[in-house]
Amino acid sequence: MKSTIKKFFFTKMLIGLGAIALLSGCVNDQSSKKYKNAVDIPVNQEMIAELTSPPFVPTPVGKRMAKKLIVDLEIQEREGEMVSGVKYIYWTFGGTVPGSFIRTRVGDEIEFHLKNHPDNKLPHNIDLHAVNGPGGGAESSFVAPGHEKVFSFKVLNPGLYVYHCATAPVGMHIANGMYGLILVEPEGGLAPVDKEYYIMQGDFYTEGKYGERGLQAFDMQKAIDENADYVVFNGHVGAMTGDNAITAKVGETVRLFVGNGGPNLVSSFHVIGEIFDRVHVEGGDLINDNVQTTMIPAGGAAIVEFLVDVPGTFILVDHSIFRAFNKGALAMLKVEGEENEKVFTGEIHDGIYLPEGSVIQSMPSLDRNAPKEEVKALSFEEKMKFGKDKYMATCVACHQANGQGIEGAFPPLANADYLNADVNRAIDIVLHGKSGEITVNGKKYNSVMTAQALSDQDVANVLTYVYNSWGNNKTDVTPEMVEAVRNK
Repeated sequence: MKSTIKKFFFTKMLIGLGAIALLSGCVNDQSSKKYKNAVDIPVNQEMIAELTSPPFVPTPVGKRMAKKLIVDLEIQEREGEMVSGVKYIYWTFGGTVPGSFIRTRVGDEIEFHLKNHPDNKLPHNIDLHAVNGPGGGAESSFVAPGHEKVFSFKVLNPGLYVYHCATAPVGMHIANGMYGLILVEPEGGLAPVDKEYYIMQGDFYTEGKYGERGLQAFDMQKAIDENADYVVFNGHVGAMTGDNAITAKVGETVRLFVGNGGPNLVSSFHVIGEIFDRVHVEGGDLINDNVQTTMIPAGGAAIVEFLVDVPGTFILVDHSIFRAFNKGALAMLKVEGEENEKVFTGEIHDGIYLPEGSVIQSMPSLDRNAPKEEVKALSFEEKMKFGKDKYMATCVACHQANGQGIEGAFPPLANADYLNADVNRAIDIVLHGKSGEITVNGKKYNSVMTAQALSDQDVANVLTYVYNSWGNNKTDVTPEMVEAVRNK
């Protein structure tokens, strides 16, 4: 009898708990399937948004319920370095270019606090492409220095969206770095991956040409003519190279959130040595598989995902390729792990090839009579400083910030036997270029070094910097030495 009574009450308790769980599920169920429109998804509690600076992204939303998400973003006008020796006044969201990464989910209600630092000179606002409302929030967020504006919106559509300043002149505000990305994840979040990074391209227009030293002002006419001096990832040349390269391990999946702030140029985003397994075209629901290069319009974005199969340094570029190697649109993904010769063996043969026919290509020559900028160093210290500036503006993409080169592609300059053996040969290569095979520190390289359009003073500066760095033989190259080689 007692056993029967216990079973009865136990059964009743289970039924009661089940009812409570079902009721709780109904209260908290925010499934978009339950609601005809995402606007009807209720929010559960309040939460401070995690904001991150590039190339990092906030924690994935996972399966969390929709929240009232508080976004606190400060506008800062601050001086930064475009490339070594070149200063620029950036206008930023959160102190970086691109601005802070914002991560949300469908159904979140965003309470946006936009603050304009009191030391700033200009009013600004924000237009978020993820907003359904006038000006993407721009009409509600116009804020003067020393003031704060608060507005709210509901995120309705999943995707990766650009945000930017929309204060007149709009192009000028964007061109000075006022853009970033906001990710709206679908219900349940994106599929998990091993690594996620934030990359955004932008084109910059300065009164001085690429690499010209000093504090450079924005050039409106160049911007109107779409004649960019710099095309860069994450705000400046070398933002993700050398020690700042993004990283992964063999066998890991990598997801890149890639945006294009513009203001003018379309990006042809490509990772040399990788194929995108999946691309969320223009940051939306359309998935494209097995993609080599994806187009990202100005004011647009894409999500690219791939598995890394082998170790090495993979170069990220805008495949409008002169932008990569001459204007700065170049970054690096360094992958560590075991070799996999089933995927890639490296060099297996080195032979002689003699082209047939009457036409053999040669490297084009430069007009040696063209006027060249003269930068005269008055001391060895100035020569080293100017030489480093020129190196970072001209040579770093191939030979790297510490002169280590790129394995299998560009020879090292650090402690390089080939370089140290013959200074006149080094001068000649800078002046006239070189193609064909050379051996540096016991390894063979077969690539092209193009002739550099530099003055005798610039050649002397950059080679003096190279020879007096990274364990080289400390040769002090003079303009007279360069002139002698040039006139041979």
